[in-house]
Amino acid sequence: MDHENSRDNSSHNGSDRSQNQDPSAALRVVVIGAGIVGAACAIELLRDGHHVTLVDPGQPGGEQAASYGNAGWLSPASVVPMSMPGLWKKIPGYLLDKNSPLTIRWRALPALLPWLVRFILAGATVARVETTARALSALLRDAPARHRALAAEAGIPDLIASRGLLYVYPDRAAFEAEALAWRLRHDNGVHWKELDARACHALLPELAQKYQFAILLEQGAHCTDPGRYVAALVRHATLQGAVLHRAKASGFDIRNRRLHAVLTDGGELACDRAVIAAGIHSKTLAKAAGDKIILTSERGYHVVIENPPFKPAVSVMTGDAKTGNTLTLSGLRIAGQVELAGVQAAPDWARADNLLRHAATTYPALAAVFKTAVIRRWMGNRPSTTDGRPVLGPASGCQDVVHAFGHGHVGLASGPASGRLVADIIGGRPTFIDPAPYAVKRRD
Repeated sequence: MDHENSRDNSSHNGSDRSQNQDPSAALRVVVIGAGIVGAACAIELLRDGHHVTLVDPGQPGGEQAASYGNAGWLSPASVVPMSMPGLWKKIPGYLLDKNSPLTIRWRALPALLPWLVRFILAGATVARVETTARALSALLRDAPARHRALAAEAGIPDLIASRGLLYVYPDRAAFEAEALAWRLRHDNGVHWKELDARACHALLPELAQKYQFAILLEQGAHCTDPGRYVAALVRHATLQGAVLHRAKASGFDIRNRRLHAVLTDGGELACDRAVIAAGIHSKTLAKAAGDKIILTSERGYHVVIENPPFKPAVSVMTGDAKTGNTLTLSGLRIAGQVELAGVQAAPDWARADNLLRHAATTYPALAAVFKTAVIRRWMGNRPSTTDGRPVLGPASGCQDVVHAFGHGHVGLASGPASGRLVADIIGGRPTFIDPAPYAVKRRD
């Protein structure tokens, strides 16, 4: 497909496309998964005049979804892949240190090896991570604006806060140690301000004195309640005509490479097209559509401290602990950690306790309230590909089935752009960005 070279803003208001939609071209589309990506796909498809059914066994915006536990960041700077040059040297340490930002459970290692090898290779060279950063930037560069428009359309503008995002470091040397990551951001149009210790603590007085340098991304935003946000978007889709079907999809009725129905535990759903946006559960469905995907769960944790003794003026990413600290409607959310383990493995709540320890050293005032504060813990499954890019595009075994999963750490932020790309593909029109970097059989 062709793609536009310039940035596109039409997905912020899809009326220009829906008004020109040929009614005879309306399709019956089943979107499997009612998380942020599925909700965005549904809304974009409805704008095009299609008949949409959302299928999900869980409650939209519920705790079972990865988007529920997201740190809430909507950042054009989230273009740096997890796998970077030299990572392989750190793997033995990750196996031994349960307190590191990334841990691997020994029992899961044999099953993880195929993914882990490809993961390391994906970040083995600077050229490879540059390619991934460009691909992620295309989905993220206008994420705050897309979310503001989407939230306003759904009647929940207050759930998107545009206060900027702050990366804090012990000193400038620690920032410069991440030179490649920040070059990737700069090369993809991300701009920032450097703050010395005085400016940093003037902006965030609660921050520990150990942080003496910071980077401020003024164009960054965050979601104040990701679960409520996703639930509201699904509700908006149903008010626009989508049908929410509470069932578990198990496969497809494909005959002569054409889709006839989506199979669920609640019966067959006849359709012309289907979108796989089922997060970590997409792997089995993709196989039923002809694609063997190397996908694993980067299990993430968060803690929420209700009624914190202060309200940070800006969301924070700590350069040492790699935690995202966001003020949400429920309290101060400290999110992060990557645990490679089986999807069905029991949570290791020591990982959540690590987040609390980091929070106490990031904001000294928190330590005094931990014994009396209400603290909630959560664990979820980020669906992660080996190269850090989502899979977006037609399935190999049936072009009527479109993949939309594997967003890893950037599912919430990249949801609206992913939905737009999926709608472009299903509509058979030039896509607003080049779809090749996300194809199931991408070359780079």
